[in-house]
Amino acid sequence: MAKYRGPVCRLCRREGEKLFLKGARCMTEKCAIERRSYPPGQHGQGRQRTSDYSVQLREKQKLRRIYGLQERQFRGVFERAERQVGVTGAALLRLLECRLDNVAYRLGFGVSRKQARQIVNHGHLMINGKPVTVAGALVKAGDVIEVRERSRKLAVIQEAMETVESRGIPDWLELDKEAFKGIVRALPAKEQITVPVNEQMVVELYSR
Repeated sequence: MAKYRGPVCRLCRREGEKLFLKGARCMTEKCAIERRSYPPGQHGQGRQRTSDYSVQLREKQKLRRIYGLQERQFRGVFERAERQVGVTGAALLRLLECRLDNVAYRLGFGVSRKQARQIVNHGHLMINGKPVTVAGALVKAGDVIEVRERSRKLAVIQEAMETVESRGIPDWLELDKEAFKGIVRALPAKEQITVPVNEQMVVELYSR
């Protein structure tokens, strides 16, 4: 599947709610959902037909777009969740939350997951003192994620750190803002993952 390179605000409009793909802009009146809360395209304001499959598909697409994954990547995460002990839907959300790019976003090292992914890919972050450039690397309880010393003066990271308090830090993470360092206190529980998605619909879709 080709990488999407169009305007991401269309994705939010297609899903009918804010996916927070553009960082601080999503909090302002400039947000596309605030101005045009209907799907994009010439038939966007027409009557929308729904079915069980379409509802499940929209939930999957919403979750995939929130975390910025391509279909093959997302399917791989789902298959890994299926192999874990416990509820597949909860395992899926936990694996997505524990990706390094998402953790970097949650800690405020990027204003969006896309920006956080670029920061990881460009080698600006370390896990337990070792540079990591794989955005999909999974963190574990006790891991320390920090910005490299030479990268702490970058404007994008400085600006992102200024907005993190307005978003809030999840309970399962701890941030030392002065040291540009975060600690994974524990793996996130289902109730600690705040994404507007019914993960059971995603499980049902892939189980068809």
